[in-house]
Amino acid sequence: MNPTIKSYLDWPEEICRRDSQPGRWTHPGSNICLDFHGNPDKAQLVVFSDGNHNMALKECLNLFKQQNTDLSEIFYATTPPGPIVNMLKRGGLQMGNLVIEVSPDVFISPPDILDKLVEKGFMSDHAPFFQNQGNVLLVKKGNPKNILTIADINQLEVRLFISNPETEKASYTIYSKTLLVTASGQDSDPEFLYNKITQGQVLFGESIHHREAPQAVADGSADVAIVFYHLALHYLRIFPDLFEAIPLGGSIKKPKPLPGNITAKTNMGLVGDGGEWGAKLLSFLNSKQAMIIYRHHGLRPI
Repeated sequence: MNPTIKSYLDWPEEICRRDSQPGRWTHPGSNICLDFHGNPDKAQLVVFSDGNHNMALKECLNLFKQQNTDLSEIFYATTPPGPIVNMLKRGGLQMGNLVIEVSPDVFISPPDILDKLVEKGFMSDHAPFFQNQGNVLLVKKGNPKNILTIADINQLEVRLFISNPETEKASYTIYSKTLLVTASGQDSDPEFLYNKITQGQVLFGESIHHREAPQAVADGSADVAIVFYHLALHYLRIFPDLFEAIPLGGSIKKPKPLPGNITAKTNMGLVGDGGEWGAKLLSFLNSKQAMIIYRHHGLRPI
């Protein structure tokens, strides 16, 4: 992201529970893969998912594994759709000097992404999973620029972080439309986003905004980021001393998205026949237990 970054957020471990504890060697920002979880070589169940709900998916997979003692290993990836779609199509993915070759049993993503996988013959169908609760603004603890509305972002000295329009087109479209439509409702210039881009006041993510947005705000590369409500809720819970969130309708405890604050749906389905565990996982993810977990993380069943 930014070559001047001096420190990195200390993300909590997200791997599914395992019996053994392997050795570890990591360096923040270098030899670390935050969105690939587990051992792909020994996995009996492989899940590819968009990354913005990784906190809820992790809890569900842990509980599913706990309830199925015959399931020894789960591998799951939580990147934006692009990398995992390419991974499925090509049979693997190279990250630096590491190559992972694994195929998913279950794919979780926005409906239009899964529609294309159905067209290509990777999936036969997919079904609704959950819906988010719109978007909010993420700022540093104490809100030093006193950003309370979309209109406040229009100030020249306020730097905005937003996901990349090329590598994360789905989230960028939602965020940019939310900014522009909500700005119109708050008597702000509807062209303010374009103006800020031309003025060099917008920092685009590179490829994984659910990690990059809080990092940009934390290290001061941006003053504010627009993110999904449930992402902000996650950041507030794991980094309570670093961030605050500004609602765009309702409150952080009870969001009620303003008109124009776009909500989005996520679907799920089997890849091929789903292997031994895929269908069982889909059934579990449709269960009351799983929905309680997703509600806790700010998401709602469809």
